[in-house]
Amino acid sequence: MKQRVLFLCTHNSARSQMAEGLLRAMAGDRFEVASAGTEETEVRPEALAEMQRRGVDISTHTSKTLDHFLGEQWDYVVTVCDAANEACPVFPGAKHRLHWSIPDPALVPGAGRREAFEAAADMIEERLAAWIAGEST
Repeated sequence: MKQRVLFLCTHNSARSQMAEGLLRAMAGDRFEVASAGTEETEVRPEALAEMQRRGVDISTHTSKTLDHFLGEQWDYVVTVCDAANEACPVFPGAKHRLHWSIPDPALVPGAGRREAFEAAADMIEERLAAWIAGEST
């Protein structure tokens, strides 16, 4: 049976969406993956573009609030931003709770924004690779 993983961030617009897509691409045979936010917005075009550059299609993803998932059982709930970690210190139905502090690339203005999304995706991919391999998080 696949382990269930839910990624959380504030808006479910970038970091959690990228984490969902990356984990599915890296180990989708081992994990059932979803993402949500404390607030619902829309998936950022920069996140879509960064995932496309990596060969990961998240074009059908939509922003969802965590309310959609509160009644479900999760093997892992992983917050990927500090604000979501503070807003959601306990997640009912989660066997394991992890926090990965990934800077918000959407806060970077102007010309550096693409690089910020690339850096955030790199950090998420590195954390996922280590986690999948069973290393300490």
